[in-house]
Amino acid sequence: MLLDFTFPADIWIYDGKGAWHFVTLPKPISAQIKSLSGGRKTSQGMIPVTATIGNTRWTTSIFRDTKRGAYLLALKASVRAKEKLRAGDKIEVALLIDFESEAKV
Repeated sequence: MLLDFTFPADIWIYDGKGAWHFVTLPKPISAQIKSLSGGRKTSQGMIPVTATIGNTRWTTSIFRDTKRGAYLLALKASVRAKEKLRAGDKIEVALLIDFESEAKV
């Protein structure tokens, strides 16, 4: 099963160690992913995805943040540099989740 989502998001910085940059997936999309994932995820609790922002596409994972009740996508420094992104920017994110290939992992 392939899930393909596109959504607007704000970039924010985690206030803990490391200054990681994230976007939060919308709650309705997060609920759909949680429902359709059937508990499939990596041993670290992450769900593999292919993300696209602007002209940059990469393979990564999303993970559930129980405080926000949604999944989070970390934005690597290399992606932020290529797309000239900073905290506070509003962006459009495309995610592709392939539960078929994920089940084979």
